[in-house]
Amino acid sequence: MSDTATKPFPSDIEISRSSVLKPIAEIAKNIGIDPEDIIPYGKYKAKIPLSYLDEAKIKNSNLILVTAITPNKAGVGKTVTSVATSLGLNYIGKKAAVALREPSLGPCFGMKGGAAGGGYSQVLPMEDINLHFTGDFHAITCANNMISALLDNYQYQNRNTPLALASTVWRRVLDVNDRSLRNMVSGLGGSANGIPTEAGFDITPASEIMALFCLSADQDDLQARIERIVLGYTQDKKPFTVKDLGVAEAITILLKDALLPNLVQTTEQTTAFVHGGPFANIAHGCNSVLATKMALSCNDYVVTESGFGSDLGAEKFLDIKCRLSGLRPKATIIVATSAALKLHGGVAAAEINKPNMEALIAGLPNLQRHVENMKNFGQSVIVSFNKFKHDTPEEIAHLENFCEQQGVVFAINNGFTKGGEGAADLAQKVVDMIEHHPSKDINFTYDLTDSIKTKIEKIATKIYRAGEVVFTGPAATKMKSFEANGWGNLPICIAKTQYSFSDNEKNICAPSGFTINIRDLVINAGAGFIVAVAGEIMRMPGLPKDPQALHIKLVDGNIEGLS
Repeated sequence: MSDTATKPFPSDIEISRSSVLKPIAEIAKNIGIDPEDIIPYGKYKAKIPLSYLDEAKIKNSNLILVTAITPNKAGVGKTVTSVATSLGLNYIGKKAAVALREPSLGPCFGMKGGAAGGGYSQVLPMEDINLHFTGDFHAITCANNMISALLDNYQYQNRNTPLALASTVWRRVLDVNDRSLRNMVSGLGGSANGIPTEAGFDITPASEIMALFCLSADQDDLQARIERIVLGYTQDKKPFTVKDLGVAEAITILLKDALLPNLVQTTEQTTAFVHGGPFANIAHGCNSVLATKMALSCNDYVVTESGFGSDLGAEKFLDIKCRLSGLRPKATIIVATSAALKLHGGVAAAEINKPNMEALIAGLPNLQRHVENMKNFGQSVIVSFNKFKHDTPEEIAHLENFCEQQGVVFAINNGFTKGGEGAADLAQKVVDMIEHHPSKDINFTYDLTDSIKTKIEKIATKIYRAGEVVFTGPAATKMKSFEANGWGNLPICIAKTQYSFSDNEKNICAPSGFTINIRDLVINAGAGFIVAVAGEIMRMPGLPKDPQALHIKLVDGNIEGLS
């Protein structure tokens, strides 16, 4: 995103190491948290007690949602924009914070590398956040797999009795990308080693524990949600839950420290809460409700992001997280890049960083679709353009004119290269919008009283612009049983590719009239939603031919390769 080529722009890790960090106790004190109350994890990380949640302050603070157009494989800089906006708000004299998800080790060591922002708009300490951080992911992994062990033991102890479950649906998780663990057989080696069972692993961000953890209001709510997790079905086809297993309190204890929001800082010492990390293509894709509310309790403006584009991340943020928590954004930022627009305009991925006005124009319907989606939710929209050195003035001018025609504000974000100063214009436009034209109350895509089928169809037709929804495989059968079990009024979380409005990642730009294939339904009763699986979605990613792990090194005591 640099406009100059006179010298190499420093890497993310170089910028991270050159940034001056304040002790986390000082960051806490600056937002009204007594340093004696924080739970430090070293010098620059801490957990904050839930006693600092202030519902009155939450209602009066200003929440800003960051979403994006449909991304290319490298992304469009949504986290950079989220961090930069918080820096810009502080730069213009506002008290602001950012609330983000924690990175997963799978993508960090797989395809993406680190996920803590970039350039001069990062959350720090970057290496810690990208690696084990405060141990939240490990706690969630442990809690998930403890349930697996206890469930297997239940089956083992009740084998050949009427108490044994007819089927189990709970899977183990691990926070790595490992295709070999997707499908496996456990319990081999004779009767002393368990019951041979077809099993498998998902990645930790896909665990229902992660999803419900991020939607929990407090520890009691966390336990209540854990109790509702469906583990399998009895001989008479009744759902068997963690409450039936009798271990919900024990599992909650494993998560009691992880539940507290994590406090860190940015490259400019702006407050940052980084907590929880469900994926948006297979879960709801939002950081924890508690982190967002804690940030709002201590600041006047809070920037948070949802996963991927408006069709996946923002729809779930609004229809699930906001519906369940009462949170309401005052403005929405849609992040766009010329590279992503040109990809949707039909240019090969290897050519998207070259000037090409024709391709940019051809890709604009994708941006228009996302703008329409957010307007339909009642959101006031700002398009934030992440500027790169290959962007031409003519392309930028055309995009700005297009946004004006759409009735949305346009801003150039140079936060990557200039930090808060480079995002000051974007921040001021956000403030002006909130003060003069704030978002309306959320116009949800569906009513909870709609049938499961109707809710899925409304998302597919209103948000994706599908022409038809087809329920194949076990989806139709499960729909009836889910409604019979009392889950019919739950929200819907669609799992699909992030690279298209459709369930086919090659169907780019702004397709319409296509068929969405719902091949399965998964009950997440603890999280409080039904997952509708569209297309082929992997809940355990594999590693690419050249995984990022090959480039992560320890050089003179410093970690290289995470950016």
